[in-house]
Amino acid sequence: MQDDLRPGATLTDTGARFTVYAPRADHMWLCTAGDQVEDRQEMLRSLEHEGWWQLEVDGLGDGTRYGYRAEGAYDPEAGTWFDFSKLLVDPWAVELDRPYSYDPSMGIEGMDTGERTPYSILRAPMEPLDLAPLFQPGGLIYETNVKGYTATHPDVPEDIRGTVAALAHPSIIDHLKAMHIDAIELMPITAWIDERHLGPLGLSNFWGYNPVTFMALDPRLCPGGVAELRETVAKLREAGIGVLLDLVFNHTGEGDNGGPTVSFRGLANEEYYRHIDGVMINDSGCGNTVACDHPVIRRMIVDSLRHFLTQTGVDGFRFDLGPILGRTAEGFDPQAQTLRAMIDDPVIGKSVLIAEPWDIGPGGYQVGNFPEPFLEWSDRYRDDLRAFWQGQPHKMGVLATRMAGSSDTFPGDRTRVVNFISAHDGYTLWDTTAYVEKHNAANGEDNRDGHNDNLSWNNGVEGVTDDEAVNAARRRDVAAMIGTLLASRGSVMLTAGDEFGRTQGGNNNAYCQDNEIGWVDWQGLDPELLAQSQAYARARAETPELRDVARLSDDEVDWCRPDGSPKQDEDWHDARAMRKAMETVIIDVNGADAPITFTPPEGGWRSLNGWNGEMPARSVDYWIKDET
Repeated sequence: MQDDLRPGATLTDTGARFTVYAPRADHMWLCTAGDQVEDRQEMLRSLEHEGWWQLEVDGLGDGTRYGYRAEGAYDPEAGTWFDFSKLLVDPWAVELDRPYSYDPSMGIEGMDTGERTPYSILRAPMEPLDLAPLFQPGGLIYETNVKGYTATHPDVPEDIRGTVAALAHPSIIDHLKAMHIDAIELMPITAWIDERHLGPLGLSNFWGYNPVTFMALDPRLCPGGVAELRETVAKLREAGIGVLLDLVFNHTGEGDNGGPTVSFRGLANEEYYRHIDGVMINDSGCGNTVACDHPVIRRMIVDSLRHFLTQTGVDGFRFDLGPILGRTAEGFDPQAQTLRAMIDDPVIGKSVLIAEPWDIGPGGYQVGNFPEPFLEWSDRYRDDLRAFWQGQPHKMGVLATRMAGSSDTFPGDRTRVVNFISAHDGYTLWDTTAYVEKHNAANGEDNRDGHNDNLSWNNGVEGVTDDEAVNAARRRDVAAMIGTLLASRGSVMLTAGDEFGRTQGGNNNAYCQDNEIGWVDWQGLDPELLAQSQAYARARAETPELRDVARLSDDEVDWCRPDGSPKQDEDWHDARAMRKAMETVIIDVNGADAPITFTPPEGGWRSLNGWNGEMPARSVDYWIKDET
């Protein structure tokens, strides 16, 4: 693809140029929004760029609202969906005039969608930024749903609650700083559309993992567009906090053959989506799979990442269902051209890149197989840590491996692991200790959705209880899990609200709960748990050994019994307690259901929790080297 090609809408000296990819269309039309009617002008096939259509229009400027209509064969069984009645969003759009809103007419041939589909908005780019990421491997990531995090925050003004701008409010920044957050990771803020089954249930998509296009921000979350995100990122950076964007390049909200025609499908269905023998495949589980190895999609992904880095100043990205980025006709390839294009790009390559290293396609589990410098989520860490604190036997050895950086998964001198125990998908940490069974009835699918095996326990009572002993046990267990997480080598991720006991009432798939189930309850936070979490986070932030990502050698760590003597082979099986001793920090872990005495280390150490070796049941303590 020639470098002089500039897809999307760009300003010229006299107006604007529009460039769109639709190789199989017979005719393409630019549609601009007038006062009363849509103004349509036929576009021309590019003579220099095969498959592309272009049109220059004088007199158009910043703020112009536009879309496309395509003419050609309508034959879904053959993979072509050209339907002139469908207004189509520019795949390179950077702003929309309204959110996407699903309507059945979007999937019915011949029904006009001009009043339902958003117009793209032409925007002049701002002065490009060239910022080094604040987040460095080994730091603490804070996964956050933008709306749910501030929807009920009492200190945030009502007019900005639930928006990107709210994240820059002093109360939010103060909380992030008290938790020593290195980077806040925003769940998808690019514009998405509801799945078509949600409307009849009275529900809507809340998480945003159903985009239509890849660059345009959702007007509900970011009404100020790119400028709002850029300003928020700048304020967070002033506080020493980076920003990561969770991006979805694996599928679009156009879904399967029964879904809406809003953008990609109406322009170049066969090229934009992956097919085998003409049949759309579904490696994403969402109805379609983006053909990330196609040169035009590769260009779109690179352009999207560059756009967010240079226009908003974010640190980098987390990629949902990451293997699809590296999938070719032969399967996942860690050196696939799209992955290499990201890594080798002089702007993208120096940013933070994090993969969710699994999808549901063939060979979709790729934990440990992404190329450097990608960091990777580790479901093995999540499951093994939960299993240990659930009380499963013979987990001490694997706990040590996970806390040391998962060398069995990430061999080499440095670990690329992102350790986490909970994420947006699944139980919150509190619910992990309060529910054995999922409680997803509110999702309208008869409790069939969501994972069934959650490695959870309820401390004797299912769900909410007034029994203070049970609630104290849950608080203890959550604190122990956070203490373990923040004592682990590698990058770590905490889901927003887990530090103070956020609950979703046992719903482990709250993607459609834009209400009290999915929102963070700031009024109901647990102050005791929050104080404990802040203490662990402060210790991690102040202890370089805990943030190091170098592989731990036998010379750098001693695995000990509670009395300080070296662990023996038999101790790795049935034992529930251990000490991880390093040069400047010692971690004591008591997974037993009874108190255990750990011998205080000699030579100027202080107990973070003030327990001085008298470890309560199911607890974690740090000994910090007293430099004085």
